[in-house]
Amino acid sequence: MPHASPWWTPDVHADRRPFLIGRNRIQSALRRYFDERDFVEVDTASLQVSPGNEAHLHAFTTQAFGHDGAAQPLYLHTSPEFACKKLLAAGEKRIACFAHVYRNRERGPLHHPEFTMLEWYRAGESYEALMRDCAEILALAAETTGTQSLSYQGRTTDPFLEPERLSLAEAFERFAGIDLLASIAGNGATDRDRLAAAMRVSGLRVADDDTWADLFSRVLVEKVEPNLGFGRPAILDEYPVAEAALARPTAPDRRVAERFELYVCGVELANAFGELTDAAEQRRRFELEMAEKARVYGETYPLDEDFLSALAIMPEASGIALGFDRLVMLATGASRIDQVLWAPVAEASA
Repeated sequence: MPHASPWWTPDVHADRRPFLIGRNRIQSALRRYFDERDFVEVDTASLQVSPGNEAHLHAFTTQAFGHDGAAQPLYLHTSPEFACKKLLAAGEKRIACFAHVYRNRERGPLHHPEFTMLEWYRAGESYEALMRDCAEILALAAETTGTQSLSYQGRTTDPFLEPERLSLAEAFERFAGIDLLASIAGNGATDRDRLAAAMRVSGLRVADDDTWADLFSRVLVEKVEPNLGFGRPAILDEYPVAEAALARPTAPDRRVAERFELYVCGVELANAFGELTDAAEQRRRFELEMAEKARVYGETYPLDEDFLSALAIMPEASGIALGFDRLVMLATGASRIDQVLWAPVAEASA
């Protein structure tokens, strides 16, 4: 079976070029947006001692050799988050970063092994400020490309409407008929059997070896996410603490954390935190994540001790990671992420 024409052939490039020019215009507009709000644009190294410590993220691994020939393992980062938080510890107040990031085992219409993450942080400001940023950025992307709607797979969203905000508990009840918080204790501990029983009542599949996290993800992916961000953007807020390893608990309810995700046309576009600054608690959560990674995949990544040390002096802050390529897709009407990348990563031969 013949391969599709390479992205660099003139006819294919001609089809892709309008999306790519739209990408450049959106990036320029966003740089102006952050500059006008006194953000400093920063640039972080892609090679790190730890790529991140989320159980289900997979990194690219390499080695650095010293003059003596000794090898040190390094990783291409899955996010610039650790470096950005070190800069907050150093004294920066508002920073933004367009970073090339790398995630292994990910390729599809919305995923690419190398993509651009737009992250920005506000020291001393609440994560509600990030929600306002999101609403303004969606409108700005649409204005920049001259469209009245964001679209994906034939579905549209009005980027000029205020995003709907709902909690995970509200979403589980509305779309799956499940009382999520009934399966979470006051200290954040989760009850797998209670959530499993609620899922069976709702007709959802439960396997004997499913953990609480497995069950939570199944409801989220199958019942909640397909209903978010149509007609107007949606902000899914107050994730369980067990699903928010880098976020601090909310003041009103310690079972849930200051984490939200932005959805447009059913597409997850951004992930935000009221940042956790307790180094001991962060270490504990990372260790739990790596224990789960070892259980599921038989591997772990090291902890960034430098990052944990920086947390001790990092100020209270809020931060967000937005999939820039996905935003471009929605604003230009592209159907696949590789259409908005100037030079996509080569695919493995069949």
